Amino acid sequence: MPYELEDRLVIGIASSALFDLAESDEVFRSEGEDAYRKYQEAHLDDPLKPGVAFPFIQRLLSLNDLSTPSDPLVEVIILSRNDPDTGLRVMESVKHHGLSITRAVFMQGRSPYKFMPAFSMSLFLSANDADVRQAVEAGLPAGRVMDSPAVDDDSHDLRIAFDFDGVLADDESERVMKDAADDLQAFHDHEVANIATAHGGGPLRDFLAKVNAIQRREEERHSLDPNYQLRVHVAIVTARNAPSHRRAVETLKQWGLRVNDAFFLGGVEKRRVLEVLKPHIFFEDQLGNLVGAARVVPSVHVPFGVRNTDRNG
Repeated sequence: MPYELEDRLVIGIASSALFDLAESDEVFRSEGEDAYRKYQEAHLDDPLKPGVAFPFIQRLLSLNDLSTPSDPLVEVIILSRNDPDTGLRVMESVKHHGLSITRAVFMQGRSPYKFMPAFSMSLFLSANDADVRQAVEAGLPAGRVMDSPAVDDDSHDLRIAFDFDGVLADDESERVMKDAADDLQAFHDHEVANIATAHGGGPLRDFLAKVNAIQRREEERHSLDPNYQLRVHVAIVTARNAPSHRRAVETLKQWGLRVNDAFFLGGVEKRRVLEVLKPHIFFEDQLGNLVGAARVVPSVHVPFGVRNTDRNG
């Protein structure tokens, strides 16, 4: 009987997002592919250091203690441009760090994003901008892991933060802003006029749905064991403010989705909030907002919508 993936949260992750490959990449850039292959083979038993997305993935996989080993809630699959030989070091590093990742796709020099639907993936994370953009242009949920600090702490929590427009929702309202030459009043007028109409889904709406399903499982555990501490916390951190905040809340309700916290900042720099919130990962569609955010928390650029059509974010 085949192993089914549809009802799980499946994440595809490139080795560039999971591990720190700076040293290996330098060999590839300066000495070429043959030298890179020899370098990886010579360092097969030297574990790669954790990368930007490592704490996020580690904590996500820890949620499988809510299920049985044969029926995990979360599945993480390596999607790599390495060939199978050089990919061995990645898998040995996975084993060294105790990550329950057993499945992998290695595509020598080619992007593996096209295999996302085959594995029912709700998210693909990579440090390769071209791969991520191609995936998003193909209608697939993907994000580029920025050069950010990895957030880790002594808690068992998993904190996830999303921008709203262009990430959870489509870019309808951002198009209104752009067409109105960033006239904030035109944006608010549009949102108030459409307050009862839910936005279309953005690239990561289905990812949030799968996260919400895990949160429901946590609540079931808590109802049986009041000592169980809820671990997953979800926030939206958006430039919206009153009166446009209401449509975002109503949209989540109509989708049947929810977040634990919402920050409607009205132009206040997101970095200021994120530095306190300390999410293990933050998803944002506008590169301008990531300049500050990526200095303080693990940040992911989702190159979706009108704000990314000129490749300037």
